[in-house]
Amino acid sequence: MIDDSPKDETSEILRAHAEKAEQYDRPATESLGALRKDGVFALRTPRAYGGEWAGAETIGRRLAGLGRACPSTAWIAGACVTAKNLVVGSFPGSRSDEFFADPDALFCGSGVPAGQGVRVAEGVRITGRWPNVSGCEDAAWAVLALAVEGTLSFTVVPVADLTVDRTWHMAGMRGTGSHSLVADDLLVPARRVAAASAFAAQDLLLYSITVLGPVVGAARGALDATAAMFASDRKPFMSTYSRMGESPGARHWLAEAAHLVNRAENTMLTVARAAESAGLSGAASARLHMELADAGRDCRSAVERMLDLHGASGFATGNVLQRYWRDVAVGSRHPHLNPYLAVERFGTALVSPENTD
Repeated sequence: MIDDSPKDETSEILRAHAEKAEQYDRPATESLGALRKDGVFALRTPRAYGGEWAGAETIGRRLAGLGRACPSTAWIAGACVTAKNLVVGSFPGSRSDEFFADPDALFCGSGVPAGQGVRVAEGVRITGRWPNVSGCEDAAWAVLALAVEGTLSFTVVPVADLTVDRTWHMAGMRGTGSHSLVADDLLVPARRVAAASAFAAQDLLLYSITVLGPVVGAARGALDATAAMFASDRKPFMSTYSRMGESPGARHWLAEAAHLVNRAENTMLTVARAAESAGLSGAASARLHMELADAGRDCRSAVERMLDLHGASGFATGNVLQRYWRDVAVGSRHPHLNPYLAVERFGTALVSPENTD
């Protein structure tokens, strides 16, 4: 099980401000401050710049622990991990110096090549509109994919040089502030633009774990809320039981929900450990992605079972369970956890001549 305590100071701050994040469609200032103080934004900052450069398992554990308190804020921390990893891969060595001057800076980004770049004598002029950039209103740097004269590339731009269009209005993961970033003929120094290289299998798995971690945490948070209900004097309505725990059926469903959350968590950590090993074959990588997608579905199924236990009261706006439900429903449907594409890729890998498994 995730061993990050849900009662540590950072988690308590995130939990206390989770509703505020939803209200304003962006993370609470207090929560961001707590993450920065706790070193969360430095999880994937290289050690040479004062960061942790944590591995996939550590990252998965930290994000799940934070997601237990506020899935949206944990999601932003995961997006920061992905963005910093992209910077390191695209701008090796001293080319990263200016980006990591502050090891605890929040990064955001988009791997969707939604912009165009044209080289000029002064650098590269970029124009584009990147949707769904989590944490963009509060980030210092944005890592953006674009085509530069036909070549897939990445650019790293101060968010202050871009326009934020507040387009994120969703049922779940509201507090991620995943709005759109816009550039209009913005001049970027040539040193901040680099051709994209192929992603390693380990990197692709890491990116999926940064998405799944907050979802697993949200399912664990929902389980916390359900356990609290069982510890209260709540009884199954229209029954002779005096408490929920007296019902064998309720105990069975609680066990089912807990099993699904535990399975999702264990799957994530197992894949994270595999992601830190070199030499993954195409079939092995595809299989691991399929397992992560299944873990996302386990989280959804678990929360649905918990809502069955709560009944209609679980959907009351004052009940935290409905927020976890919405966050899991949205977060688990991120493209990195797409189950039918995961099945498709695994099947293709199994019949590929290059498959050595």
